[in-house]
Amino acid sequence: MTTAAHHRPTANLPEPAEIAAALRGVLDGRARFDPGTRALYSTDASNYRQVPLGVVFPRHADDVAATMAVAREHGVPITGRGAGTSIAGNACGPGLVLDFSRHFNRILDVDPERRLATVEPGVVLDALQAAAKPHGLAFGPDPSTHSRCTLGGMIGNNSCGTHSVAWGKTVDNVRSLDVLLSDGTRLTAGATHESELDALCARGDRTGRLYRSLRELRDSSAQLVRDSFPDLTRRVSGYNLDQLLPEQGFHLARALTGTEGSCAVLLGATVELVDVPACRAMIVLGFDDSYAAADQVTRLRGLDALAIEGLSSELVDVVRGRNPASPALRLLPGGRSWLLVEVGGTDVRDAENAAERVRRAMGSRAESVVHTDPARMGALWKIREEGSGYSTRMADGSERWSGWEDAAVPPERLGAYLREFDALLARFGRKGVTYGHYGDGCIHVRVDFDLLTGGGAARYREFMEAAADLVVAHGGSVSGEHGDGQARSELLARMYPPEVIGEFERFKAAFDPDDLLNPGQIVRPRPLDSDLRLLVAPPRIPTRTTLALHADDGDLAPASRRCVGMGKCLNTTGGVMCPSYRATKEEKHSTRGRAHLLFEMLNGSLVRGGWRSPEVREALDLCLSCKGCKTDCPVGVDMATYKAEFLHHHYRHRVRPASHYSMGFLPLWLALARFAPALANAVLGGRAAPLIKRLGGIAAEREMPRIAGRSLRSWWARREHPATPGEQRALLFPDTFTDHFDPHIGRDAVVALERLGHTVELPREPVCCGLTWASTGQLGTARRVVRRTARLLRPRIDAGLPVIGLEPSCTAFLRNDALELAPDDPDVRALAAATRTFAEHVEPTRERWQRSGGGKALVQRHCHQYAELGFDADEAALAATGTDARVLDAGCCGLAGNFGFERGHYDVSMACGEQALLPAVRAADPGTAVVADGFSCRLQIRQATETEPVHLATLVRRALDS
Repeated sequence: MTTAAHHRPTANLPEPAEIAAALRGVLDGRARFDPGTRALYSTDASNYRQVPLGVVFPRHADDVAATMAVAREHGVPITGRGAGTSIAGNACGPGLVLDFSRHFNRILDVDPERRLATVEPGVVLDALQAAAKPHGLAFGPDPSTHSRCTLGGMIGNNSCGTHSVAWGKTVDNVRSLDVLLSDGTRLTAGATHESELDALCARGDRTGRLYRSLRELRDSSAQLVRDSFPDLTRRVSGYNLDQLLPEQGFHLARALTGTEGSCAVLLGATVELVDVPACRAMIVLGFDDSYAAADQVTRLRGLDALAIEGLSSELVDVVRGRNPASPALRLLPGGRSWLLVEVGGTDVRDAENAAERVRRAMGSRAESVVHTDPARMGALWKIREEGSGYSTRMADGSERWSGWEDAAVPPERLGAYLREFDALLARFGRKGVTYGHYGDGCIHVRVDFDLLTGGGAARYREFMEAAADLVVAHGGSVSGEHGDGQARSELLARMYPPEVIGEFERFKAAFDPDDLLNPGQIVRPRPLDSDLRLLVAPPRIPTRTTLALHADDGDLAPASRRCVGMGKCLNTTGGVMCPSYRATKEEKHSTRGRAHLLFEMLNGSLVRGGWRSPEVREALDLCLSCKGCKTDCPVGVDMATYKAEFLHHHYRHRVRPASHYSMGFLPLWLALARFAPALANAVLGGRAAPLIKRLGGIAAEREMPRIAGRSLRSWWARREHPATPGEQRALLFPDTFTDHFDPHIGRDAVVALERLGHTVELPREPVCCGLTWASTGQLGTARRVVRRTARLLRPRIDAGLPVIGLEPSCTAFLRNDALELAPDDPDVRALAAATRTFAEHVEPTRERWQRSGGGKALVQRHCHQYAELGFDADEAALAATGTDARVLDAGCCGLAGNFGFERGHYDVSMACGEQALLPAVRAADPGTAVVADGFSCRLQIRQATETEPVHLATLVRRALDS
């Protein structure tokens, strides 16, 4: 029996305009009610979709109180939201959504003596960890979304994380909460001694009535709770009524933890911090299968492990398919299932000794290897942390979904549970990838549910009910980490007796009698098979694309649902994705936000206009097409490709923005300018420059780059070539940027290649990859250009010549994007296969020019090097030049081809550059070379600093000169 019938559907909600008018003038923060914003916040990282009336971005507690007052007056539900990474549908609702992450996100205090921190609800976990780290402290719970999840969301869902075997769940680490009730009452909740409880119950106000209700509930249900709640470290399902028991000190803050915002709105929290070990080690244990790994968990739990995490072979296979060069793959011992066991110590030797104790305890039961290098351990943890993304799109291309995401059983039952769970999957004809917190018996899984059809949704319900019965039979909890939400609240009646469900309703009513706070969660639940995102919003317009979109069979519909909302694109440090989001902090400028808007565009019920949608155009306008998401996003969303496809359709048979004609046709204009470069520079840099910029849609703040007096191809045509041919022939690709702006780089490359024994050739006719047309959505022209180039170069390619690229964006385009544009063209396929980077071509010959003492260098990887080309060969080549190179590990230059030149983009472009690259260049020691192979990167550095950057080809030539 389920309780879905008891759900009170939200009806007769006012129009968004009415609530917008009521909030106008009472907030310091913003409130938005436009279709685009409502679409962005209609889902989280779950399978569900509920379109809100609007979204409020509070700056402080008074904004929350004002919003609550308006909501109460109009009968509008309130749903709190942090990073929107809730997997069970906990953070989407039909009324007002409060986004705490945007402004309400300060760390108010860190007290190292008392090991406490006080935070606002929007504080990101990694920010708290960074503040606590200098004191040797940390917040114990650390879910895989630690780089973007908020403390408010963690408290709402009772998050756990990798180190829960040592430091517990969020509930175990909460000291007190500052909360607001739906009637406007504000109170501080914490542990309550009996004498204090007596005083509170004696009060005649709303607070007194609340405490009296809760004490009566405790006294009447104490034995029921003791008897009915499973003895389980990872019980997250339901309300924490056990925290009201006398033996728990009537801890109201911990009783409210895990209520998913359904009882009170969080305004602040004081949390406990833990001491972290000075050093850590990881022992990786390899087993024949996941069952064998699970069977050994109890043997490991008594060895002071900080973490005991499981990886499946299927998960590792996805990593192997997407990134065969991943260093983590070489760090695993033999086996088809692995346990990552982390231990700590006062120093490296102490940590190694702890790891050896684990090894001895396991004996011959598993293959093992110990790692103490933080980089190696980090590579292994990355597979585990990004499991929810990796397991969504498997090596066979199948789509897998959350739902039955994080059930938990007693660790001693884990092996038996996994065997029966796999049998259940087989019975339903489904496939799933299991991994997760083996040490606590908590298993993550993504299953290939059919959520696109009504029949599939019905089978989804049948599976969820059967899975709930299975986990309860093993003494477990239907949720062991992410909360119940819409995915599992309905299943609580299968886990708890009806009397407990009734006590949950009493608990909710004591705080929120009018059911305004996140209704439909935990009590009176919404049906688990309603509001399914893929059912509610199926694509309704043709989605076959101009680009091949190989990963999704040429269909933008599966491409748009590739994003599952886990939100790694909300990171503000590390990697490349998503530079404009890092500058604006706007959801619509994240990869996730853009993917969700494309999904809604295809649905058409909220974001209307199809390919003409202004909401999607606005969101994509600040996409730099850096392709960082193609690598950084665990599910491989390629927003640059989606943007090009959208622009192609959006402006089809319409007048385009001026920048599409000025910069999209840049190769053509530069080909004309080569006849009079001095005149072109005089015009572009003279009095007419402002008018030319205005007509060309170019930012007034930008300086126009100077065209070289002699292009690379012109220099080549007049050059005397070596009389003695080299042992090998190579074709240097004269891309537009090198040819016309930085031909000295091409000259250095020619000389370097010749000194390495190559006969260098350049194409006899002008060639172009088509990048500028493709990035502005002029895909028909781009296809014709790249096909022409491939046809012209085919004879040289057939003769065995490699095509060597100097500009990373053009090289990546020839190797990858060209195949999307013309997948069936044999000339294009041959060109893609023959194309390699300068570093890839010269690095194998480094013994001929290896030197030492080449000085220091700061290296900016072009985003396309990072995302598509790889950088290992570049690093090896840099080392061979004798350069002591420091490669920046994050950050886009912000110029990104045409992006930084387009009118309206200058501020964001510079903000992107200031995130990492430009400060690092300014702070570099005098004499440090700044290496940047990308023209955009070099131009941004030239225009924003006093530094003249260099290309790798120049460093190699210098090394050969010495």
